[in-house]
Amino acid sequence: METTTTKNILLNEHDEYIINMGPQHPSTHGVLRFELTLEGETIRNVKPHCGYIHRGIEKMCEHNTYQQIIHLTDRMDYLSAHINNEAVSLCVEKALGIEVPQRAIVIRTILSELNRIASHQLWWSAFGMDLGALTTFFYGLRDREHILDIFEETTGTRLLKSYICPGGLMYDVHPNFAQRIKEFITYFRKKLPEYDRLLTGNIILQERTKGLGVLSLEDAIAHGITGPSGRGSGFSCDLRKHQPYSAYDRVQVNEILRTEGDTYARYLVRIDEMRESLNLLEQLITMIPEGDYTAKMKPVIKLPEGEFFQSVETARGELDVHIISRGEKYPYRLHFRTPNFANLFVINKLAKGSMIADLVAISGSLDLIIPDIDR
Repeated sequence: METTTTKNILLNEHDEYIINMGPQHPSTHGVLRFELTLEGETIRNVKPHCGYIHRGIEKMCEHNTYQQIIHLTDRMDYLSAHINNEAVSLCVEKALGIEVPQRAIVIRTILSELNRIASHQLWWSAFGMDLGALTTFFYGLRDREHILDIFEETTGTRLLKSYICPGGLMYDVHPNFAQRIKEFITYFRKKLPEYDRLLTGNIILQERTKGLGVLSLEDAIAHGITGPSGRGSGFSCDLRKHQPYSAYDRVQVNEILRTEGDTYARYLVRIDEMRESLNLLEQLITMIPEGDYTAKMKPVIKLPEGEFFQSVETARGELDVHIISRGEKYPYRLHFRTPNFANLFVINKLAKGSMIADLVAISGSLDLIIPDIDR
């Protein structure tokens, strides 16, 4: 015979309650708060709360010259800093009709692919650690150091580059630039199989990711999910292939697509994209021509009146730059469409019905960079 206390316990098992994950939780990869509605340990709703580190970058751009804006883009997706710099520079160059030297174009593209690999390496390191595989963090950072050393020697910095400027590059590359790239390609091709042995083929990882956080192709398109997160659902959206810019029209770009749409598929896309970036580097490193590294530019850049737009493929998806100019040295209005903002707000669809521990894997598979959301 059930007592009153027993009945209350049975009823309470089905009560919903709310907890906060973040804003300083190590698995949120930044200052982000998830408001979780739970039934037991089952997630019924995920409500993201962002804005904790909002800095008003777009407003700041309206009070900075076009050369100064480049430095602000570093601070959004800091793991794609070089590619962010390129986006604004390409937009300004398109507006002015500037012919960028071929040497600068190829070097920009090489560094973009290095930046993509370094970003994916750090994602892989943190993703494994989030799921309890601490060793991945050491392996990933070990290999990422080789790229950061190249960036440091080339640009003077390791993370926030600001090496690209409207017209080309700030200065020419180091004399042993090409040799170091070739050495890295040889080195990392031998290391990627370690990633597969350590994590990709691990049965625990597969059990925790396969069939979890499934995103259909239709939902990926409807929510504007781009980059590896979208391509894991079969969404063919790689701008390097469909809207080639810089030197991507000179190389064979193989778009990495999976159709499963789950957390494991998004994982595999990034692993394969590192291999593809190595292939692109092998093609590009033989294409660096002699010549100038920048076009002749006026000290003060003034764009003609009008609206100008540029898209690039960052490590997390499509970054769009929209500039409205009134013919002044500052943009009248500048807007960034960043991939992380769209990728974040699909989290409820992916996590609903999963367990709390599953949310860590799902959010990690989206590879969110919070400053890119809080602009």
